[in-house]
Amino acid sequence: MARSKNKNVGLIGLGIIGSRVAGALRNKGFQVFVWNRTPRPEQNFLGSPVEVAELCDVIQIFVADDEALLDTVKQLVPGLTAQHIVTAHCTVAPESAQAAAEIVERRGARFLEAPFTGSKVAAEKGQLVYYIGGDEATLKQVRPVLEGSSKEILVIGKIGDASVMKVATNIVTAATAQIAAEGLALVSKAGIPPELFARAMKGNASNSTTLEMKLPLILAGDFETHFSVKHMLKDVRIASALAKRFSLDLPVTEVSGDMLLAELKQGRGDADYSSVAQKYFPAAEKPMPAAAEKAIETPKPPEPAPAMTEIPPKLAEPAKSADLPQAAETAQPAEAKASNGEDKQVAPKKEETAEDLEGINLSGGFRSWFSRRASISRRDS
Repeated sequence: MARSKNKNVGLIGLGIIGSRVAGALRNKGFQVFVWNRTPRPEQNFLGSPVEVAELCDVIQIFVADDEALLDTVKQLVPGLTAQHIVTAHCTVAPESAQAAAEIVERRGARFLEAPFTGSKVAAEKGQLVYYIGGDEATLKQVRPVLEGSSKEILVIGKIGDASVMKVATNIVTAATAQIAAEGLALVSKAGIPPELFARAMKGNASNSTTLEMKLPLILAGDFETHFSVKHMLKDVRIASALAKRFSLDLPVTEVSGDMLLAELKQGRGDADYSSVAQKYFPAAEKPMPAAAEKAIETPKPPEPAPAMTEIPPKLAEPAKSADLPQAAETAQPAEAKASNGEDKQVAPKKEETAEDLEGINLSGGFRSWFSRRASISRRDS
């Protein structure tokens, strides 16, 4: 494999991770040739996937989803030979990875499933972790390239197994962001500075790298994309489909998916998945409309307006800091492409069931508690 000895690597897909992996490989001395569906002013940018195959025996694919993976390997087909190794790094359904492998192997080339875990910072530093599904001999041959952008390579099993593992780890990550947002909301509603929650978690056995990264960003209202809402929702839906196939009930995963879908419908599909915290802590540039805020703060049954204005500022303040969620979407699920943020207007309220309220409205109990305390205080005075 003369071209591989010259350290030629092909990379397809220049998104958040792919572009940074290309840079990490160049820093390790690899000659990287790239292609992206949307042309970019990138070093060694070629005209098509076939041109990438003509120059490189190892081709890494960093695309968004199942459809993009299958479309990419089909475009590669005319240029593939027995010398080529194609590694797929996207999170897809196991059957999509298997279908991509079949297309590649029909040409006599080899295929390795290698989804990863790690943020854009990890990709930039060459510190990703790859989960491997496929032939050990193929892995041995391509390992030097994978090591150029990773700190660990974990062999999972056959093609398809690595995708299952990646989806399983991602539903834990999605649930972690959601429960962290709920914990912050609970603390804030009680009038405790939410910054203390982050400090408390540092010494807690449930702390994690995800919490270490996300809590400070949530507190700062920083939802710059590291891994987007729409991509996390895609992975959660893959997990839900697998659960259905295996006759498994995954209630936490379903709630995580609902919250991500609500974010998508708010027009925040490209924001970081930690944006689910905006249900309780909207970013400063998107304040809650006054009418909606008033509707949320009004107790049931309604109390006279003067009583609301008499609540001491010290009691009312904690309720405002945590009581700014975006209206939770309970509409029937819609495909991401059909949303496009069109549901930003307040929709007619759907009749809520006990199941709808459980685990979603974390603030109602505290709101009524503060109201009762205020009423008692007024009677005593």
